[in-house]
Amino acid sequence: MEKVIEITGLTKKYRQLTAVNNLTLNVYKGDVFGFLGPNGAGKSTTIRMLLSLIKPTSGSVKLFGSELQTHREAVLRRVGAIVEKPDFYGYLTAYANLEIFGKLAGADVSRKHILETLELVGLDKRYNSKVKTFSHGMKQRLGIAQTLLHDPELIILDEPTTGLDPQGMKDVRDLILYLSKERNKTVFLSSHILHEVELIANRMIIINKGSTIIEGSVSELLNASKVRVTIEVNDIETASAIIKKSEFAASLEAITQNCLQLFLERSAIAQVNKLLVTGGVQVFSLIPANSLEEYFLKLTEGVAA
Repeated sequence: MEKVIEITGLTKKYRQLTAVNNLTLNVYKGDVFGFLGPNGAGKSTTIRMLLSLIKPTSGSVKLFGSELQTHREAVLRRVGAIVEKPDFYGYLTAYANLEIFGKLAGADVSRKHILETLELVGLDKRYNSKVKTFSHGMKQRLGIAQTLLHDPELIILDEPTTGLDPQGMKDVRDLILYLSKERNKTVFLSSHILHEVELIANRMIIINKGSTIIEGSVSELLNASKVRVTIEVNDIETASAIIKKSEFAASLEAITQNCLQLFLERSAIAQVNKLLVTGGVQVFSLIPANSLEEYFLKLTEGVAA
């Protein structure tokens, strides 16, 4: 597979602080790659090195197979990025802002192209409105429109859903999926909203204290871990007695008024369900609650300890 981003041994030190420590990762063509870590993990520093905004202390960055340091201008033409909060001229319209930034980037600034780009992010009906009248979510979408003007192959988004309401988050998520699947873009997505990453990313890395904790396929990493399962039943006393007498007794974490909570291997979920039903218990719902958030916390807490 073609590597779009290849980071090897990347390190950034500020005197006594090591912000990024020997980081290595690969992003392949067509990936929606989740870049995860707690605050202070080194995500923003890594993105700034990836965009040649700051120089690494050591290590290398390749984009599209070329060294960033020696082919900076050529490779960055193929990249669109939002780093933190996008800024615009508030007294100008959305259209005028994109026209200015498009000219600076050497992009197509024809009326047709700008309006098509605004339509893509759902702002075509507000193209003539001043940006100072835009909500935070609308500014985020305008920022994504700005990154798309020159039709980049790689899109780097740093916390694109921060501060958005649920509908705004869904809109951005749908747009990322559209860009990946329909426009064949590679997306590098830094986010602290882990559920969003779980829904759209196919590969991910978790970093903490500037170092890699784990990297791989989202589905494989989650499926490989244990699952916290909440089971709603009609008879909690009978259900809890059955579980306590079974091989799953040690997996029982909590009992509430009508629910059991167990921490199980995925392969054991069906067995527990069968055990309860055979014992005469009606199972109303069985919800595996393991998520990227839980997996993330388990890994990063382990490192912190």
